[in-house]
Amino acid sequence: MFQIDAKHLNELLTNGAVLQILDVREPIEFHSFNIGGQNIPVNKLRNNLDAVKYNKYDEIIVICSAGIRSEGACEILEANGFKSVTNLKGGLIALQRTKN
Repeated sequence: MFQIDAKHLNELLTNGAVLQILDVREPIEFHSFNIGGQNIPVNKLRNNLDAVKYNKYDEIIVICSAGIRSEGACEILEANGFKSVTNLKGGLIALQRTKN
């Protein structure tokens, strides 16, 4: 599993990079604040891998609030053949701090 820090992700977003983002928070969290991407809660991911709209060779950045759920989601994805998954270290909390 790869890791990306919040500062680097913020730079990519600011520069308009096209990213495959998988947000593994609960829907209420996603709808209250998100940076785009697909939302599949981590507790539903294992049984809904077919719902992931990215293919197994896409570079996918997996995010959550603090980086813990996304790390678990990366492990699930890798165990199921996804080749390039990246965890956002510190999650969206860290990303929001880079903007202040």
